[in-house]
Amino acid sequence: MKYFLYTRKSTEEEERQVLSLSSQVDKAHEIFPDLDIVELPPEAASAFKPNNRPVFNDMLRRLDDGEAHGVIAWHPDRLSRNELDAAAITYRVRTGAILELKFCSYTFDNSPEGMMMLQMTMSQSQYSSAKLSKDVKRGYEKKLSLGWKPGVAPSGYLNVGDYKGEKTIEPDPDRFLLVQRMWRLVLTGIYSVPEILNTANSEWGFTTRTTRNGKHGGTPLSRSALYAIFTNPFYYGSFLHNGQLIQGSHKPMITEAEYDRVQSILGRKGRPRPKTHLFAFRGLMTCGECGCTITAEKKTKYIKSTGETKEYTYYHCTRKRPCSQRQSVSEASLNEQVSDILSGITILPEFKDWALEVLKSNHSHEVESRSEIQAAQAKAILSKQREVDNLTNMRLREQVTDTEYIDKREQLTSELKLLKESQRDTEERADKWLELTERAFDFATNARQLFTTGTDAQRRDVFASMGGGIVMQDGKLKVELHPWFAPIKEKYPQIERVFNKVRTNKTMPFKEKTAALTAVQSKWLRGLGSNQRPRR
Repeated sequence: MKYFLYTRKSTEEEERQVLSLSSQVDKAHEIFPDLDIVELPPEAASAFKPNNRPVFNDMLRRLDDGEAHGVIAWHPDRLSRNELDAAAITYRVRTGAILELKFCSYTFDNSPEGMMMLQMTMSQSQYSSAKLSKDVKRGYEKKLSLGWKPGVAPSGYLNVGDYKGEKTIEPDPDRFLLVQRMWRLVLTGIYSVPEILNTANSEWGFTTRTTRNGKHGGTPLSRSALYAIFTNPFYYGSFLHNGQLIQGSHKPMITEAEYDRVQSILGRKGRPRPKTHLFAFRGLMTCGECGCTITAEKKTKYIKSTGETKEYTYYHCTRKRPCSQRQSVSEASLNEQVSDILSGITILPEFKDWALEVLKSNHSHEVESRSEIQAAQAKAILSKQREVDNLTNMRLREQVTDTEYIDKREQLTSELKLLKESQRDTEERADKWLELTERAFDFATNARQLFTTGTDAQRRDVFASMGGGIVMQDGKLKVELHPWFAPIKEKYPQIERVFNKVRTNKTMPFKEKTAALTAVQSKWLRGLGSNQRPRR
């Protein structure tokens, strides 16, 4: 008599301890060496739902055709974990299509008692799967209520914890800052996704996280994976679950406003917009008359005297609304205007060092003073979380209706989100403030030189960093400088003249020169005024 050897291993969590497919085959031949065994293709699918296994269904058809009259499997749960497939097996045993069932880890005899025990075993397998599904669902709901995303954490984060269902998501120490740098690059609007991908893989040596079994990961980031990162709301603190956006408890990598800006840069659903040229200033200015974007185009001119062909870049209003601005401005003219603006906010390295010395001192006081604010915020968050938990318990006891529960949950979730955002802002404010002000003074020291000698991408970065509200009208630039640059523009020129006069005076005694320079330093720092304090 011929026996079909059926082997199956699901990818589901509960079956990780089941023997591998090849081990099931080896054990079957070892335990039943004298039987005429016909090996079927291995099946890698769940048996929880019927009609989900093509190899199993084909085996039933071949049994009905009489190609074999026996079945061998590792255990009854390899054949079935649902009622319909269990009935398909037991019915064929009772009607004689299957004359003998043999299992490597279970004893079965074809008798009324044996049939009853087989049915009980298959029912137990079905019950275990159903119970596990219910437990997993309950665990998911608990994780969601606590703000933790079920499943594998996205690139830049790690699942942390020893017990399934109780794991949290924390920053990946090897990848968090690298992924954050990718976001910073795309936010500039200068770099395309392929350029960022090449930089991450080739220059930074970025590799994906290796899975626990070591079979996946450890490879460079793919283009599709990078687009998936740039369109995933998880990175600003939320995540999608069953079509619902849920506020997460993990540490955000960017702000929601930055995420929205990236979606605008990439285009709808993350599809990149076609680009033909990289213009240094395109997309960063608006028309002072109609408010439309200033665009750019290249024009070619043939020089008869030299026989050369030259390219020129011109900027003009897109005129998508009624506008009288018809003048095109050459990039050379814009370069001169930007250079003049930068000259008014450029400082000597000595003034930068003096400012940063005071900033770092203020930073220490800022860190000390925020502890009381953090304590109050933590207390408020804990109180609001208790309200959310109490509401969930009331729903489980059916003390509130579905409509009341949904409305109140949305209200509490929104309030909790605002509290957590305030807490994160408090935690990061002092550090971000120091970083931004250091960058501001570094910019004031080096920007003009970088703009003059840098690449188009670097000049674009400098141009975008001058301030907001950059407009062009009648061929002239108007820039609303960042507040940090205001005291430089207003107070610095006069102070620098005094400084240079003192520094270059070779006849002034050392003590007098030191005192004079100290006075210049004091006047410079007083001139900075309130701009030394952190800004929201």
